[in-house]
Amino acid sequence: MGKIIAIANQKGGVGKTTTAINLSASLATNGLSVLLIDIDPQGNATNGFGFSHTQIKGTIYEILIGTTTFEEAILDTEIQNLKIIPSNINLVGAEIELVSFNNREKILKSKIQSARENFDFIFIDCPPSLGLLTVNALTSADSVIIPVQCEYYALEGLSKLLNTIHMVRISLNPDLTIEGVLLTMFDSRLRLSNQVAQEIWNLFGNKAFKTVINRNVRLSEAPSHGKPVILYDPTSIGCRNYLELAREILDRNNKQEQHG
Repeated sequence: MGKIIAIANQKGGVGKTTTAINLSASLATNGLSVLLIDIDPQGNATNGFGFSHTQIKGTIYEILIGTTTFEEAILDTEIQNLKIIPSNINLVGAEIELVSFNNREKILKSKIQSARENFDFIFIDCPPSLGLLTVNALTSADSVIIPVQCEYYALEGLSKLLNTIHMVRISLNPDLTIEGVLLTMFDSRLRLSNQVAQEIWNLFGNKAFKTVINRNVRLSEAPSHGKPVILYDPTSIGCRNYLELAREILDRNNKQEQHG
């Protein structure tokens, strides 16, 4: 049965969607079957795989309100073992519409269970907020990855996210764990990057990933070409970082790379 991992941080620009796209792609190229669910109304993960509105028949919005199914909305990506549930701007209205639903925090969880059987990993790319969509993702997930940018104020707001995770555990999903805190946009030449990294490792211990994601131009360019970095520039340091992260996650979950 597949593991569901939410990727969440209410701060924008911390590498959340970059991580969702490239970690999913890295695990899929290692032979694991992966589903990425884009639950951000901005649809950046959807765009990051090059999908246009004309190619999308159904989105996570239609799944949540019950007018389409997971099976109908799933799209194949260029990577053999990787599929995506897309998002678009219609999802903006979902926060308001879902308020009137019974068990509104558990709607995604009720829809996602059937997909568990078909994938090794399911990633949910959350919006940069702690609203109802993120709460649905955290309620559905087994664990959460928290990307943290190696810059000033990196830890600001982190306590709010950790408090939300704590509240979800108490009232909605007692089994939710932190998969790991991921340092992004790291630059070893900068004292500040090293200070933030040290602070995260001190605070979170083995809950912080050993892998760090370096600041990398090719990684930043890849979404504008509609490709994960492993297809855009497989020799880049950004690609190597996400392949290392994929291996670290496989180790943490006692899973093997699948070849053939």
